[in-house]
Amino acid sequence: MHEHKTSSLTQSIAMRASALLRVRWVVRGPVWLYRARLGFLFGSRMLMLEHIGRSSGLRRHVVLEIVAHPATDIYVVASGFGAQAQWYRNIRANPQVRIYLGSRNPVAAVAHILTGEESAAALASYATAHPRAWRTLKPVFESTLGARIGDRGTTLPLVGLQLRDPPREQRRQ
Repeated sequence: MHEHKTSSLTQSIAMRASALLRVRWVVRGPVWLYRARLGFLFGSRMLMLEHIGRSSGLRRHVVLEIVAHPATDIYVVASGFGAQAQWYRNIRANPQVRIYLGSRNPVAAVAHILTGEESAAALASYATAHPRAWRTLKPVFESTLGARIGDRGTTLPLVGLQLRDPPREQRRQ
C-alpha cells in the first residue's frame, strides 16, 4: 500500500513538474540570473549553455543540470525534452558553444551527442551520486519524453561539452 502511495505521489509530482517546465518564464528565470552573474546560486550542478540558433543565427541560452563531469574539461548535460528541444537541435547544427559556470566568464566548448552506451553509463553514475534527485527527475524526464528510462538504455539524449580552453583555476589542478 505504501509503495503504491509513493508511486502515485511520484507520478503526480512528475506531471506537475513536466507542466511547469512548459511555462516560458519559469524556464527563462535561471537564464536571467546567470546573465546577472548570479549563476553561483545554482551551485556546481548547473550551467548555462550559449548556442547559436540554427535558423536565426542569434545567440540563445538555456540553463541545464550537469549530469556528469567525468574530466576537468568535460561536462555532460541531458535534453529533458528529447531530440526536439530547440537547444539540442541548434547544437546539432552548430556544435560550437559557450558555457557559463557559476559567476565565471563564459568558456568556449564543443558539443557532441553521446552514444547510447555513454548515455546509460552517465545516467547510472548520476543515479548513484544523486539518488533522491534521480527519483524525482527520472519520472519528469519520462513524462516529458513519453518514454521509459531503463537500466539498459534510454531515449534521453545526453550531450558532452568539451571545453576548448579550461578556466585557469582548473588548469592548475
